[in-house]
Amino acid sequence: MYVLRQADVKQMNALALAYMGDAVYEQAVREHLLRLGRVRPNVLHREATRYVSAKSQAAIVKAMVESGFLTETEQAVMRRGRNAKSGSIPKNTDVVTYKNSSGFEAVLGFLHLLGETERAQAFIDEAIRLIEKSREEETI
Repeated sequence: MYVLRQADVKQMNALALAYMGDAVYEQAVREHLLRLGRVRPNVLHREATRYVSAKSQAAIVKAMVESGFLTETEQAVMRRGRNAKSGSIPKNTDVVTYKNSSGFEAVLGFLHLLGETERAQAFIDEAIRLIEKSREEETI
């Protein structure tokens, strides 16, 4: 894996970081679901949406901030991603949710591009844990 210089990643456009983070998270969620034994395509898509939707990502990053999971640097990247000017907002979500989701993706893209694989995996694991915890609480 090619690792960018730290200075290059720190200066990178927040939406570019979010672009990378989106791809990394999508792949991780797909692998997670397959390892759980969910293999039917329609089930996979429906399940994956629970993890990768803007609403879910916004809730995850909010919980991470509130629990102190994110480092100061990661919080700064999250704010950059959240505050970045995007050309468009998807029609199935509101602006605030979309911006918070972009902050989530920016942090993961940042960690990935820096080659911080252990921290990126911890970030992904925590995101999945939070989604699964919220799912369990829905059924109670």
